[in-house]
Amino acid sequence: MSSVFAQALDLDLDRLHPQLQRRFGFSSDDRVACVGTGVMQRVWRGSPALTPCLRLGATRNLLFPEAGTDVPFTIENYAYRDSFGRETLTFVRTFEVRPGRRRRFDATMVFSPERGRVVDYLGTHQHVAADLDLHVDRDGALVVRSGGFRFYEGRLGVRLPRVLAADALVRESYDDAAGCFRIHVEVRNAVVGPVFGYDGSFTVRYLDLVAAGGEVPSAVKPYREECRA
Repeated sequence: MSSVFAQALDLDLDRLHPQLQRRFGFSSDDRVACVGTGVMQRVWRGSPALTPCLRLGATRNLLFPEAGTDVPFTIENYAYRDSFGRETLTFVRTFEVRPGRRRRFDATMVFSPERGRVVDYLGTHQHVAADLDLHVDRDGALVVRSGGFRFYEGRLGVRLPRVLAADALVRESYDDAAGCFRIHVEVRNAVVGPVFGYDGSFTVRYLDLVAAGGEVPSAVKPYREECRA
C-alpha cells in the first residue's frame, strides 16, 4: 500500500525535497515512524473572544487557547491501517505551552478515492473532517490548504457553514543550511479572521517499529474512528 501522501500527490511526490519525500513517503507496510522535536518560535491565537471555543476544542485535542514564544514541540507520525482497513497517518502535535502544561493537536489522515484527496480527521474522536488540497511549491515545500469541513456525531453528518468553519494553511519545508524542517501554520475563519497558528522548526528521527515491538502506540490513535469521509 502506498503512503497517504503518495496516493494524493502521485507523481508530484518526486518534486518534494528529498527529506520531505522520506518524511511523507512511508506507509504501514514499511513499519517505521517519524518523530520530530523542536521549538515553535511563536504560537499565537486570535481574538480573546475565541478563548471559550479554543478551550472547548482543547478537550478533544483540537486547538487550544494558550499562546507563547519558544514553545517546545513534538510531532509524531505513525502509519497504520485503521479499523476500516484504510491507510492512515497520524499527526500528533504536542506543545509544552508552559512548564508542566502540555497541549495536543491531533489529526489522522486518510486518502479518499471517492473524494480524490486526503481527508483530515481532527481531534480525539474524529468528529471533524476536512478536505486537504496538496501542492508542491517551487522550493520543494509541501503546501496544504484545508476546506469543506464536516461534523460527524452518531447518525448526524453535516457540512459546516463557513461562519463555523476555519480554513488552514500549512507550509512545511526543509532548510538544508540549518539541517531542519520548518513549519508555518495559520488557521482563519471567514468572519472573525485569524484563529490560531504557529511557526517554528524541528528535526526528526525514524523509528524501526519492528525493533521497537511492532505496534503503533495506542496513545497516538483516536478514541473513535469515523467511516464517513
